[in-house]
Formats: sequence, C-alpha cells, structure tokens
Amino acid sequence: MTDSSLIPETQLQFSPALAATIGVEEAILLQHLGTVFTHRTPETRNGYAWLTIERRWLLDTLPFWTAVDLHRVSKSLADKGVILVGSPPLHESEIFLFAINELQEKAPAKPRPAEPPPNAQRASAGLIATSWSPSEDLLQMLALNHNISRQFALDQLEDFVFYWRERGEVSHAWENKYRQHVLSRWRHQQQHEAERFAPDQNSKLDNSWRPSADALEILQRSEVSQAFMEDAIPEFILYWRERNATVKELNSKFIHHIRRQWARYTSAVSHDTEPRRIPEDWQPTADVYDILHMSHIDGEFAEQLLPEFILYWRDSNQLHQSWNTKFLQHVKYRWANRHQLTQSADANHAAGQQQANTKGRTRDRSLNDDLNDRSWATP
Repeated sequence: MTDSSLIPETQLQFSPALAATIGVEEAILLQHLGTVFTHRTPETRNGYAWLTIERRWLLDTLPFWTAVDLHRVSKSLADKGVILVGSPPLHESEIFLFAINELQEKAPAKPRPAEPPPNAQRASAGLIATSWSPSEDLLQMLALNHNISRQFALDQLEDFVFYWRERGEVSHAWENKYRQHVLSRWRHQQQHEAERFAPDQNSKLDNSWRPSADALEILQRSEVSQAFMEDAIPEFILYWRERNATVKELNSKFIHHIRRQWARYTSAVSHDTEPRRIPEDWQPTADVYDILHMSHIDGEFAEQLLPEFILYWRDSNQLHQSWNTKFLQHVKYRWANRHQLTQSADANHAAGQQQANTKGRTRDRSLNDDLNDRSWATP
C-alpha cells in the first residue's frame, strides 16, 4: 500500500498486562501473529495449529523491525514457551512456520443450560467441593499472561481448597478466587527470591565483598588491567571497613578509587625515576630519534650502535634512571668522534701532500740533503 492511499494502515494493539509479563516487543509480535489466524487457515498437527507466513509480509506490516529483530523477538517468545517455531531463523529463511503453544484438542463442550425466565431467581452460590480443580483454560491463561508454570499453580490447589472449606464461605466464581490466590503466591515467591539474591545495602562491609559485574565492565572499558583491579580490592575493603561503611554505593566508590589509582600508576610508569639495569630488549623511544634528527645525526647510525650499547651496559651491570639519556649521549659522542677522525685524516693527507711537494724542490733542500740523496737508486 502506498503512502498516498486513502485507507489507513492497520494499527497495532497489545495488552499492557501481557507486555508487563513477557516484554513489550514480545507482546506486540505475539498479538500481531494472533491476528493472522482470523484470515488464514492453520494446519493442525499433534494438537497444535500451525501457520506459515512470509517474512516479507512481517517486514511490511512491522516496518520498524529488521529481519534480525524479528528473529530475536520470535526466539524470545519461543524460549518463554509462548510459541513453537518449525522453520529456520527469520533472518535466514523467507518463511516463518509457527504455532501458539496451546493444545487445540479440548473436551467436548457441555450442553448449555437453558436460560432461566426473566423473573426467575438466580441459583444460590455453593461451597467449594473437596475435589474442585481449576479448568485447563485457567491454567493456560496463567502460563501465557503471567508466565506461571502449570505445576506451580497446581501446587497451590490443596491450600486453596482447604482454606475456603475451613471458612465455609460460598461463591459463584471459585476460578476467579483461585486465579487471585495463585497470583498472590507467585508474586510473594518472586519478591522472596529477589530479596534472597539481592545484597543487603545496609549490611556491614566484609572481606567477601566484590564489585558488581557492571562496575568491572565500566573499568575494563577504561582499559584498566584486570589484575590491577583484583589487587586493589583488599586495600579498598580495609579502607572503607575502618570507616564503618555499608555496602550501599560502594560500586561507584570503587570505580572512582580504581580510576584515580590507575592514573597514578600509569603516570608513575611513564615517568619512572627509579634506577634500573638495562633490559636485553631495550629500545630507545621515538623522542630520542627526534632529537638526533634535529641534531642532524643519521638514525641508521644510531641503530647500528644499539647492540654494542646494550652489551656494554649489561656487562657493566650498572643502574641508571634514564637509558634514553645515556644512549643519546653515547650516539652524540660517537658521531662527533667519527667526524673528528674524518677531519683529522683529511688534514693529515693534505699535510703529507704538501710536504712531498716541498721536498721535491731543489731550493727547499739543503746541500747536505742533496749530497746524501739516494732516491735515484730506489727501484
């Protein structure tokens, strides 16, 4: 349907109570799939009504989701036991084969009693029977709308019947009372479980305290070492236990503490002034080569001196605060020494040539030199 159509698109509707139980996205998809049964004929297999729909139709009618989103939400419904899926994942398949997890085979319907005349008095309510049990529809409704298992609901039946028989009250709607009874017990159990596993925020701090997974994840995203965090926990516990701190807000305090300590540690490592022996694999930093470049010293010349430099200082077993400075001084010294030797050799060569030329001239030699000259006899 084009955007200019006069017929508006179908609006999506979902139950707030169902969304609170299984999730908003799951409730939207479930009730949208339920509408398909109104205009398509399902195939009954093993007591379940199966339908096959096209992925393209789902993407067109639910344009705010991608195929990956549809797979994620449908998988969530299947994991919760709300639907059954008989096709590959939606982001890999062009069709979606599913069934609502409700058996279609039901007991034959009881004949509907004739309605009493308008002026007839309504039948009186009765006591709950000892053998009373909830209907299958009620058990399925509790599982679908509130995620309450069938076994949990049936476990509450004996107490429910005993309670109302002891009170001796009568009612027209025992199923409604039973539903409220099961819901109350379910919520009480859920609350008890939450309190059981939730840490007591007002309890005193002890050695068993550990930062939460969220706190550790935040620090890991800040590239803090896992070993550094583990080593800091005992000191952190001791510090706050001496101040009678409770568990409340300790995670945020731990994040702040570790970040501050990690900044100090990394700064100390980068600017360490502790004298150390030179490592075997030591390498000068890039700043050293930048300084050599500004001094017009060849970087390759410095690299050639590095093995000799490391060997010398490892054999001497001396400690120094900055090996970068030592290496820089060594390279500058060797560079100057090399150029000084080159200049001396050039000067000596020039002087030798000048002396040879001087001896070759007669006026520059003495009479004694001429008399003793035997150069002519040299082969």
